[in-house]
Amino acid sequence: MSRMNRRQFMSTAVAAAGAVAIVPPHILGKTAKRDAPSDTLNFAKVGCGGMGGGDFGQVVRAGARPTALCDVDSKRGGGVLRHKACKGLKLYSDFRKMFDKHSKDFDAVVVSTPDHMHAPVSLKAMAMGKHVYCQKPLARTIRECYQMRDAAKKYGVVTQMGNQGHSGGGLESTIECVKAGVIGTVKEVHVWTDRAGGWWPQGEKVFLPKQSKPAPDSVDWDCFLGVAPKTPYSSKIHPFVWRGYLDFGAGAIGDMACHNMDPAFMALDLGEPTSVKTTCSEFNKVSFPRWSIVEWEFPAVGDRLAVKVYWYDGGKKPEKPSGMPAKMRFGGNGCMFLGDKGGMLGGSHAGFCNPFDSNYKRPARTLPRSEGHYKEWVMACKGRRINRGVTGSNFGYAGRMTATIGLGIVGMYFPGEKLEWDGEKLEFKKAAANQHLHRAYRKEFTL
Repeated sequence: MSRMNRRQFMSTAVAAAGAVAIVPPHILGKTAKRDAPSDTLNFAKVGCGGMGGGDFGQVVRAGARPTALCDVDSKRGGGVLRHKACKGLKLYSDFRKMFDKHSKDFDAVVVSTPDHMHAPVSLKAMAMGKHVYCQKPLARTIRECYQMRDAAKKYGVVTQMGNQGHSGGGLESTIECVKAGVIGTVKEVHVWTDRAGGWWPQGEKVFLPKQSKPAPDSVDWDCFLGVAPKTPYSSKIHPFVWRGYLDFGAGAIGDMACHNMDPAFMALDLGEPTSVKTTCSEFNKVSFPRWSIVEWEFPAVGDRLAVKVYWYDGGKKPEKPSGMPAKMRFGGNGCMFLGDKGGMLGGSHAGFCNPFDSNYKRPARTLPRSEGHYKEWVMACKGRRINRGVTGSNFGYAGRMTATIGLGIVGMYFPGEKLEWDGEKLEFKKAAANQHLHRAYRKEFTL
């Protein structure tokens, strides 16, 4: 691998996943009760319904074995108990009790909870020395993102964020096109999603319920709330539309930017931005705005010139550039690179790169392809060699990217204002903006 490619996949941020020692089974020996660590990865699952069920199946197929299960909704998450791999297992509603009871029974944790519980569960697991796979967005707040990054490095555990397109082949193809200069020097990247609206409600008229209503017997509402403020149960929050509320989710930008902005972060080796500016519809500070447009400025680094990255959601999309063929469509989700020699649609979640010039010559493959998003994490946890050397979306990389996305959320509190960001101190130069780097945890829910 060339020096440039190695920097892409094995930079300091990527290396935060920590080193993994490979211990041959014949040295460790085997017992009748449990295989050698290099052969078996036992994992605890926190969040088993919805996307959690998909994560569960993928991790099992990748070669791991479930030994502890948790979901706040026994009806929605209980389906996992029918899986043959879960025979004899119990479904907990409180991950803290599961961790205390079964800490010696698992080596890793797969987290598929609502966004506000990603960091609390993952940080506790890493402090126990457990490897972690956590769904995107990595965390709900900027401070949590950096805590997750630092914890992964401190405890030397293997980590992966669940933006599966990072390992689908389209990302590497996009990077190769950008690095080969297919569209020249990149000056702007435009990213968008169709989330919110038809997917879940967001906007100035969306508020949390005020009247107390008992939760179904199958739902442990206190554990669902977790570190979030005390809030009455509502079917308008659980099990899916929590995404539109600031107390529980990260909105459309948190749900999809970890997918659709991923190509820009990797292909352009983006570090800390110098500023962010958010324009949005009316913001009631309870629900995310109906729509938002975010602009980040990234400074020049090495051979790369300064670049601007734009985000659009809630029905907003970039203007179609003059050089874009008429037959090309933006679609519901996407990422568009604009250079001084042309443009290109490309991405991980959005698929393979597609330059405006259909006669372009596809560059040779220079980057290793992943064995699969889940599989490379399982293999690395077992101490096995993986193609990319380390997990591609480890918390070192994913922490910084998700934190950068979070800057756009803070910008919603100061619409239209350019907020300067200090990437060394990890704080805004505007003191009032720093009040939104984190959200206080509910004292009644101890970790």
